[in-house]
Amino acid sequence: MTLTELRYIVTLAQERHFGRAAERCFVSQPTLSVAVKKLEEELGVALFERSKSTVQVTPLGEKIVEQAQRVLEQTSVIKELASAGRDQLASPLRIGAIYTIGPYLFPHLVPELARSAPQMPLYIEEGFTGNLRRKLRSGELDAIIVALPFTETDVLTKALYEEEFEVLVPADHAWAGRDGIHKEELLKERLLLLGEGHCFRDQILEACPAISQQLNSPSNTLTAEGGSLETIRHMVASKLGITVLPRSAIGTGHYESGLLASLPFTAPAPSRTVAIAWRASFPRPKAIDAVTNAVARCREADVAPA
Repeated sequence: MTLTELRYIVTLAQERHFGRAAERCFVSQPTLSVAVKKLEEELGVALFERSKSTVQVTPLGEKIVEQAQRVLEQTSVIKELASAGRDQLASPLRIGAIYTIGPYLFPHLVPELARSAPQMPLYIEEGFTGNLRRKLRSGELDAIIVALPFTETDVLTKALYEEEFEVLVPADHAWAGRDGIHKEELLKERLLLLGEGHCFRDQILEACPAISQQLNSPSNTLTAEGGSLETIRHMVASKLGITVLPRSAIGTGHYESGLLASLPFTAPAPSRTVAIAWRASFPRPKAIDAVTNAVARCREADVAPA
């Protein structure tokens, strides 16, 4: 039994597909398949049920995969402990962020860290909260930047900043120039939303629950499946509808001809708390502090999300 084989079965259990699991492990499908079969023969039990269309984990396999996950996590801790004696800021930090935060925070955070921690380059990954959570637990990422609430066993979180939401409309919209928008007024307009899986979509629906009742009405809402905040902003500029964005993503200045206008909500304005999360066992707390302090300096300089 090897750590490589344990990583194979954990990945296969997550993907439920030999091809995708092999891609994630950077090996050929036959290599992964043979290794999994070899481990099953060594253990004397079937870990997976195989068919032409799917792969299912057996009840006993679920327990073994769960234990394998813990072993891999502890292996990562051993490696981290070995490097803890060295300068905690002298090696790369693997950091992830959700799609609606990363593109707007990293352009400010990276140069700030380059000045304050020049020996700690960032390996950056963007993704959905669920995927980042999994990679944090498995040790593939050292820290992730997400929106609260975020809870996970043996994972610590620290709030970085509070960010209000704003309404984005075409510059010639009837609302342009108003001092504020009531949340209920969104129901009167065609609202552009991110697809399912984006936590920012959920935050908008939580702030204005009545919108949920209109999700199946194309005349009132339009979901940008697989889209991004950038894509939605372009659609607003083309006058397809309006949207709600975190303040950092408003980007009205991207259009020199003044195609967009942003409007604040009336109090209490919906907002989100952006936080950093890391494993409690992560042995480089100074690296987490470096990121936290860098974000704070960015905000003080009025270049990070407000």
